[in-house]
Amino acid sequence: MNISKIGILTGGGDCPGLNAVIRGVVKSAIIRHGWQVIGIEDGFDGLLDLNKCKPLTLESVRGILPRGGTILGTTNRGNPFDFPVKKDGKIIHMDISDRVVENINTLGIEALIAVGGEGSLKIALELAKKGVKVVGVPKTIDNDLRETDLTFGYNTALETATDALDKLHTTAESHHRVMILEVMGRYAGWIALESGIAGGADVILIPEIPFNIEHICSAIKKRSARGSRFSIIVAAEGAFPSGGSRVVAREADERDTIERLGGIGQYVAKHIEHCLEMDVRVTVLGHLQRGGSPTTFDRALGSRYGTKAVQMISDGEFGRMACLKGRSITSVTIEEATRDLKLVDRDGEIVRTAEDLGIMMGE
Repeated sequence: MNISKIGILTGGGDCPGLNAVIRGVVKSAIIRHGWQVIGIEDGFDGLLDLNKCKPLTLESVRGILPRGGTILGTTNRGNPFDFPVKKDGKIIHMDISDRVVENINTLGIEALIAVGGEGSLKIALELAKKGVKVVGVPKTIDNDLRETDLTFGYNTALETATDALDKLHTTAESHHRVMILEVMGRYAGWIALESGIAGGADVILIPEIPFNIEHICSAIKKRSARGSRFSIIVAAEGAFPSGGSRVVAREADERDTIERLGGIGQYVAKHIEHCLEMDVRVTVLGHLQRGGSPTTFDRALGSRYGTKAVQMISDGEFGRMACLKGRSITSVTIEEATRDLKLVDRDGEIVRTAEDLGIMMGE
């Protein structure tokens, strides 16, 4: 396809491996195709300010492969179709997407690579409907995009969570305590489930399976009766009690349309302390899961996604997202990829594995 200039942006929350994608895009576009690459800073917000759109060269991406985060910056708030604007002292939301399309044309960007999760890719899909040639790259440490087996950053987040569990085991056993590790996972409990299995957790709480505090206490008492004087609980931030709701640290408002989760670890600790004569401590892993150097797997996967995105542009595969199926990188439509989330199957093999290992899933 006759292309000479492309753009790339990273939207939503950051995660390890983003720089590997950027590097893969830049090196492949320049070395294989001789294209110019424009890096757009701070997600879709960068397309509202031409000063945030700058050329990326081979020198720009030198040495970034092992770095966490994104050299382009990102935001999980920017949505040009629902953009917060202050007017008469109040925040109102406006559709300013025409301005974004105009700036894309002004920059001479002939195709746009959007690296992001469900929210960012839905924005990219809307831009595609306005005529922008868009290619998507899946990014979420929650690994909750249905049309790809794995997203980059997830493996690194798992390693971080599992390492934390290994460390918590020694202090939990020493002090005969219940240790609760709160990890990310708003709607999908993949991080909690797989790190819990790998880290030898005794209880795993995920959004897909509402939990019962009394049953958790009963399971811990049975462990104590067998001589196990400590217990490890992994809780995804979106986990919630049966008949209850998710624990929210901050409600949604006119600027942040999605509530900020946080506090499930303390919630569980408070209720466990009422029925157990054991010390309970909570560790919130938080943004440590997003930070640090990506694992070998995520560096390779990010690189593969980046080069695949460039190849998709060359082949005219617009409105599609790169994805991993088995061991191969292929593509699906962005519409398919964002139709619904990939959630943990209550009756699936991984949950059954956890239960066969004696892990209590909260019910």
